[in-house]
Amino acid sequence: MKCYFLPTAFSLLAASFINTCAVRGDVKLPAVLDSHMVVQRDQPVRIWGWAEAGEEVTVTLAEETQKTVADGAGRWLVELKAQEADGKPRQIRVVGKNTIDLEDVLVGEVWIGSGQSNMEWQLKNTTGSAEAIAAADHADVRLFHVPKVQADKIADDVNAKWKACTPENVPTFSAVLYYFGKRLHDDLNVPIGLINSSWGGSPIEPWTIKGGNSGGMYNGMIAPLTNVAVKGAIWYQGETNVIRKNKLTYADKMKDLIEGWRKEFRNDELAFHFVQIAPWSGERYEPGQLPALWEAQVATLKIPHTGMAVTTDLVDNIADIHPRNKLDVGNRLALWALAGTYGRRGMTYSGPLYKSLKIDGSTARLTFAHADGMNSRDGNPLREFQIAGESGEFVDATAEIDGNVIVVSAESVATPTQVRFGWHKLANPNLINGAGLPASPFQTDNWRGGTGRVIRANSALTGPMVAWNPNCFRVARPVRSETEKSALQFTFSYVFCNPGSELWMNQLSFPVRCSSTGVRKRIPVRRSMNATHLKMIFRAR
Repeated sequence: MKCYFLPTAFSLLAASFINTCAVRGDVKLPAVLDSHMVVQRDQPVRIWGWAEAGEEVTVTLAEETQKTVADGAGRWLVELKAQEADGKPRQIRVVGKNTIDLEDVLVGEVWIGSGQSNMEWQLKNTTGSAEAIAAADHADVRLFHVPKVQADKIADDVNAKWKACTPENVPTFSAVLYYFGKRLHDDLNVPIGLINSSWGGSPIEPWTIKGGNSGGMYNGMIAPLTNVAVKGAIWYQGETNVIRKNKLTYADKMKDLIEGWRKEFRNDELAFHFVQIAPWSGERYEPGQLPALWEAQVATLKIPHTGMAVTTDLVDNIADIHPRNKLDVGNRLALWALAGTYGRRGMTYSGPLYKSLKIDGSTARLTFAHADGMNSRDGNPLREFQIAGESGEFVDATAEIDGNVIVVSAESVATPTQVRFGWHKLANPNLINGAGLPASPFQTDNWRGGTGRVIRANSALTGPMVAWNPNCFRVARPVRSETEKSALQFTFSYVFCNPGSELWMNQLSFPVRCSSTGVRKRIPVRRSMNATHLKMIFRAR
């Protein structure tokens, strides 16, 4: 694998499977709709394909049958009721001039894995692969590997098949995505569908769609999947954008990527959990470029329904841009999904993330989110802390743990102004929390990073509240308005912790999305519409 090889201006569309052609006869389905697939539970099931223009198509799933007619271009789509993950295989029958039966269709959780070579990295090439492959006999985990295709225009289809997760099928599958899916399968006890769509050496831009403009990898490898209901995506990418010296602008690129995918998948709560890339000694990382991209990745945590797995402690060879421990990467992404996406309580899902700096005489006191039980990973004094005074010159510092605070000082700095931690491409810090999860590198000067803090409601509320952050509320308890198409506006009384840990009470109106009973739809709530006002008290846990 050539990590930094990147095709830039060509299309590899194969007419045999991408071009659904102008001459149609038999009903045809896309490759992602096939026997042995997993459909996302609790979301409408979309079945689509091609037929002769004007041809009637009938789709049956369980007790429900829907009919439609192919349009002038021969395209058709039906939407069936959401299914529960009851462990029972389903059959989907599609009838036009011919009949297609999809067998052994499972209902569970569907996730996409994407990015560059560290996401593409095959299980057989990782630490502990022999044992992992031998044990990878999971009948309820299904794998779908999208081949590498760039396209100038939005493609209709990909050339892939759903396969059961077996020791024969898993060795060349994405290691990170496999381990992520296995952890979800173990914890959720439902079928898991995993779609790998990744390309070594790729920057973020070809995966992005924004304002009607789309990249070649999005066109060829993501767009054909966007009718599929998925729970979320995991993303491992950024090395090429370090080389491109994108620094903090990478945060804007991540925002474009996430918002674009959410729009095209028709799910503005699509979970998006990503890996903060590992240290690397390669000459192509120029000084300061990797730390700046790290900050951009932490800034992405301000986007709702995101999470970030830190990997500074997983580097087995600093000269290799591909750390071989993918098990812990997959598991750490799964922690974010279990806590943030699935609402599991009592889980520590992140290592310490920097929140605030307070100067106290000759010391700097740092506070963190996810800080319970902070300790040294290897039993040695905390390392990789540096401190600067008014001159701005950084020197190595002593760092000590004081409860959930890190106290940083240096004899040569009488009046500190800023601190940084692990702020170089060879970083090997040892600060962890009680769950053994590592702290992310940071610097305190105009820090843009978020904390990914999941704040849940006070138990006195009627109904659970999940996945709250300052930009978006999501109400887990179903709420309905008088008509299906109307919108609700809520007034929230809330208590919110600012970065300085002060508390204040306020009462504001926010856009909210509510899960609707029965139809399981998301109802957009806008301030401009007539409102029903409810008061709900939010308290930080």
